[in-house]
Order: sequence, then structure tokens, then C-alpha cells
Amino acid sequence: MKTVTTRAVEYPADALTMIGHLALPAGTGRRPAVLIGPEGMGLSDVERGRAEALAELGYVALAFDLHGGRYLSNPEDMLARCMPLLADPDRMRGIGHAALDVLRAEPRVDPDRIAAIGYGTGGAIALELGRQGVDLRAIGTVNALTTGRPGEAARIPCPVWAGVGSEDPIMPPAQRDAFIAEMQAAGVDWRLTVYGGALHGFHHPTVDHATPAGVGYHPRHAQRAWRDIVDLLTECLPVTA
Repeated sequence: MKTVTTRAVEYPADALTMIGHLALPAGTGRRPAVLIGPEGMGLSDVERGRAEALAELGYVALAFDLHGGRYLSNPEDMLARCMPLLADPDRMRGIGHAALDVLRAEPRVDPDRIAAIGYGTGGAIALELGRQGVDLRAIGTVNALTTGRPGEAARIPCPVWAGVGSEDPIMPPAQRDAFIAEMQAAGVDWRLTVYGGALHGFHHPTVDHATPAGVGYHPRHAQRAWRDIVDLLTECLPVTA
């Protein structure tokens, strides 16, 4: 097993002090990097683990924070924080840019070779960075079929992969269709994978607190979605050294 080192990183965003999780691969040279956005509940050990898994593959990875070091286990608290955020593309971009600046400043990072992946709210933030035209090599999202302001998807400079559960009531077929129409009209290199029988949040292991209706873990599809993300990175952001 390759040696991975990790550390917490503090940085300001959205009038909060965010606490991200940075994972560094073995070695001393520059590496491609991945920004990882968490579900609406906030940064957890799930996203920290994914950052470390990507570091094992040779990427520098930063799992960013949404709520100033808090994990919102109460669904009402989470929705009260996330719904206004999801309705404000500029706030989402601010949170994404703040984390991206931290990642780019890391000496191990090749600043010209960065991808963004995310889940739920974190995936929406990754997409907003793309719609702003940020130089990314790939964008991968799960449970984040959000649509942006008209015409802005044409700025997305890279391939986009999205995954969603077929039974997700939060991202229903109408939302899928709107996302597809936006990507297609913008000429984006896009892909959408629908995981049969899966609910919202299917990638996230079961938690020991209440969750919104329509959320549920699907172990097989969780593994498949992770492989699909790794395949996207291998294609668009290969580790060459």
C-alpha cells in the first residue's frame, strides 16, 4: 500500500471558517488533483475516505467543507442551510473557489490538472465551477442533476459525468431531462448513468441519524458509481508519474 499523508486545512468561505481534508500521495513531485464536494449534510468520514482513496491512486485530493466544520445530522437543519445555497449560484461558486484556491496553493499540485467531483450539494458546486468556466479536466457528480442559469453551461470546458438512482425522488425523471437538455444544448461532452432501483444518496453508507425521505444506501451501485468516477479520472486526468 502506498503511503498517504493527510491534514486538516482551514480557510474562509461563505462567511465561515471551513475545515477541509487534504490527502497527499507518496512522493514529492507534482500530481494531478481532485476537489471533492460532500453531500448536503457536510463533510464526513465518507468523503475523507474518498480523498484518501484517490491519494492512493496518485492524486492530491481535497474534500471540502460546506458548513464551517459542522455536520448537519438533522434533516431540517441541513435543508435550511442547503436550499438557499442551491438557489444561489454565486454563493456555490464562492464556496467552490475558496476550496479550489487551497488546492491550487498546495505545492504538490499541478495547477493545470485539476478535476472536481461531488455528491448532492457538493456536486452542484462542482457543476457551478464548470458553468463559470473554471479550468477543470473533468467534472463528476452523483445525485446532483442541478441545472444552471440559461446559457452558462456552454462555458463548461471538460467532460461531465453524472450518476443518479432510478428511484431518486429528489432528482426525478423531469430533473434528469432538464439536465440532459441543458448539457446537450451547450454542446458539453456529457454522460449520465442511471442506477436501477437506487434512491437518493445511494452511494453513502447508512447513517445513524434521520435522513430525508427517499434516501437510501445501495451497496452494489455505490461501488459501481465509485468505479465510474475513477474511470472518468483515469480517462481525463491520468496519473503519469
